Amino acid sequence: MVETIQPARALQGSIRLPGDKSISHRYGMLAAIAEGDSRIHNYSQGADCQSTLACMRALGVEIEADGPETLIHGVGLDGLKAPAAMLDAGNSGSTIRMLSGILAAQTFTTRITGDESLSRRPMGRVITPLTQMGARIEARDGMYPPLAIHGSQLRAIDYHLPVASAQVKSCVLFAGLFCEGVTTVHETLPTRDHSEIALRQFGAEVESVRGAVSIHGRPALRGRELAVPGDLSSAAFFLAAALLVPGSRIAIQGVGLNPTRSALMDFLAAGGAPLRVLNIGESCGELVGDILVEYAPWRGGILEKSTAAALIDEIPVLAVLGASSRDGLIVRDAAELRVKETDRIATVAENLRRMGVAITVHDDGFEVPGNQTFHSAELDSFTDHRIAMAFSVAALAAGGPCRVLNAEAASVSFPEFYNMLRSLGG
Repeated sequence: MVETIQPARALQGSIRLPGDKSISHRYGMLAAIAEGDSRIHNYSQGADCQSTLACMRALGVEIEADGPETLIHGVGLDGLKAPAAMLDAGNSGSTIRMLSGILAAQTFTTRITGDESLSRRPMGRVITPLTQMGARIEARDGMYPPLAIHGSQLRAIDYHLPVASAQVKSCVLFAGLFCEGVTTVHETLPTRDHSEIALRQFGAEVESVRGAVSIHGRPALRGRELAVPGDLSSAAFFLAAALLVPGSRIAIQGVGLNPTRSALMDFLAAGGAPLRVLNIGESCGELVGDILVEYAPWRGGILEKSTAAALIDEIPVLAVLGASSRDGLIVRDAAELRVKETDRIATVAENLRRMGVAITVHDDGFEVPGNQTFHSAELDSFTDHRIAMAFSVAALAAGGPCRVLNAEAASVSFPEFYNMLRSLGG
């Protein structure tokens, strides 16, 4: 699919974003292994989160979905069934990594794979702790999907994350649900805590003390009614668009404001973004509120160390914003970008250069000078959803129309993106 995007005069209006992807994944998995029914409102319609539901269905869980309203008939901790065929996680690293923790504790062998992009993404970070817990996992070249997960009776462990990763932490905690005793994960840097919040919502006993998260095994998980807040990662594209296009004013309603995800708002505000947060409340343990953003020249900044890790998914659109900022954007300590859906350092650089924007690339990041002009160009998502959306935002500020090739990649996480962008005048 090709999207042709015209330069925008201003973006104006109010939007409500689809459900947070990270939370949707976790609710979908935990509701499946809880006792009784769970009704989930605003479950993400992105292909990644639908891959999670498809995998749970293949494991014998009955799921009724009417758009974002999803009813999951939980089967309990011991109720999953061996799938008739290999599970397909599609493009979703969240699905394959977190679900592996649940699959490792089953009494059967499960094979799970993904699309071409996912098959290039390393799984060693989950294979190592699950092996320590007693699972036996086979992988292509010892690291890549497809995985053959031979389930077994797992044992609780005390595990220190070598690299900050909410997905790996969640994988180990989910495996810990099936163990006798207490499983503990130690973090050197805090990661998003959606799993801890979701586990408590379903009735698990979870403790978080000084960088250590512990879960007590064999809890009585109970189905319940839940609402997924709007996705802050998706909001990043509209926040950047408003700061890029003069005269813009956008209100984003019902967004998840989890403090472990605050780095985006903090970083934008530190560069001069006029952000206001209104109507703050709580939903199912998650902080939610409305965000109001208006155009203002952004100063740019430096992303490194823990901030680079916290904003790893938002870096593509921040690179776009950095090119138009006063001081530009410097990104360091972000080698993880190389092993995302694409090598995002390379794909960001390629598209910026097509638009006539200078960028200097390093092994673990890049430098984008500020005060640059975007030229009309033919852009490419390279089948990466965040690249598709980031450069659709860049096209709003170009000197003429831009064509975005493989724009359908956005549907992996945000199928409503282009319609929502049009509704604001994009």
